[in-house]
Amino acid sequence: MASLSLKGIYKRYPGGVVAVSDFTMNIKDKEFIILVGPSGCGKSTTLRMIAGLEEISEGELFIGDRLVNDVAPKDRDIAMVFQNYALYPHMTVFENMAFGLKLRKVRKDEIKKLVEEAAKVLDISHLLDRKPKALSGGQRQRVALGRAIVRDPQVFLLDEPLSNLDAKLRAQMRTELSKLHKKLGTTFIYVTHDQIEAMTMGDRIVVMKDGYIQQIDSPINLYENPVNKFVAGFMGSPQMNFIDAKLRLVDGKYTVEFGSEDTKTTRGRKFFVEIPNSKVVDALQYYVDKDVTLGIRPENIHDEEMFLSNAKTGLIEATVDVTEMMGAETYLYLTCEGIPLTARVSPRASARPQDVVKLALDPHKIHLFDVTDEHSILS
Repeated sequence: MASLSLKGIYKRYPGGVVAVSDFTMNIKDKEFIILVGPSGCGKSTTLRMIAGLEEISEGELFIGDRLVNDVAPKDRDIAMVFQNYALYPHMTVFENMAFGLKLRKVRKDEIKKLVEEAAKVLDISHLLDRKPKALSGGQRQRVALGRAIVRDPQVFLLDEPLSNLDAKLRAQMRTELSKLHKKLGTTFIYVTHDQIEAMTMGDRIVVMKDGYIQQIDSPINLYENPVNKFVAGFMGSPQMNFIDAKLRLVDGKYTVEFGSEDTKTTRGRKFFVEIPNSKVVDALQYYVDKDVTLGIRPENIHDEEMFLSNAKTGLIEATVDVTEMMGAETYLYLTCEGIPLTARVSPRASARPQDVVKLALDPHKIHLFDVTDEHSILS
């Protein structure tokens, strides 16, 4: 097994295109690391540089104590599982899984033992005589994993391996991969654009944007303490609500003000969220009477009467545009003084399109972001 160290890694292409910039992190032995971000953020390029399939333009990559910048992919003791599985269509499952071992001149009896052990772990022993065209997507994915497992590599690299599966099978395979990681006790580095996969599987998550690392943290810290607006918006589904607001100091209390105001008519309303003393930080003093971005997650906007009656701040009114019944919960898509909002409420909620509803924003769960560079002021 092995740790990895990436020090100031860059990937530059001809024409001045920089795909990855200053990627620096240490990955512990047996850790499950997720690289996540939108398409084109550099996550797959980073994975391919670790695999040796892309040349590192600048920086150093260590696997264990060995510098591997100039080491061929086959000599890095890593195994990669691709998005399209890359199975040989003319070979059986057994032959696909055994292929890499045959190239290494492993004895036939040892190959048989290793393939059968891996097939048992992945529950595909009954498929060893079939060819890929006779397999479902989930079965092909298991074969691709099996081909990697038999090599007993120091590091597993997985490039969006679940993206070709349907939603139900993806959910099932997320669980299977997490169990497999614990069973093998190997370092996993996993690339995805799906933040649900990232939140449910990783020990730590690396959020990337435009080739740069935005934040490296545990799933819960990324969700509750994002370092900037991009991370806050990317992690979570539905995504965090963002509201243009101003920070005020009223009677010694920091208060976030938002909404609209029409001085010529009675239309337009302002709403206020008082920041609890327990959340106050020194940085707030520099933003008084300045524009800020207020962030609040859908599950922290409440419609329950108990919450409304006890709320002393953060009360708003909004018009329901669309409701989505999700079974265990309901999503309300709303408009409040021209501001689009999403609330995640109880499935028993009775609100329907065009209804005007009262809601309460939980002041203990608000976030504030700088409007210029979007860094987090308050989490």
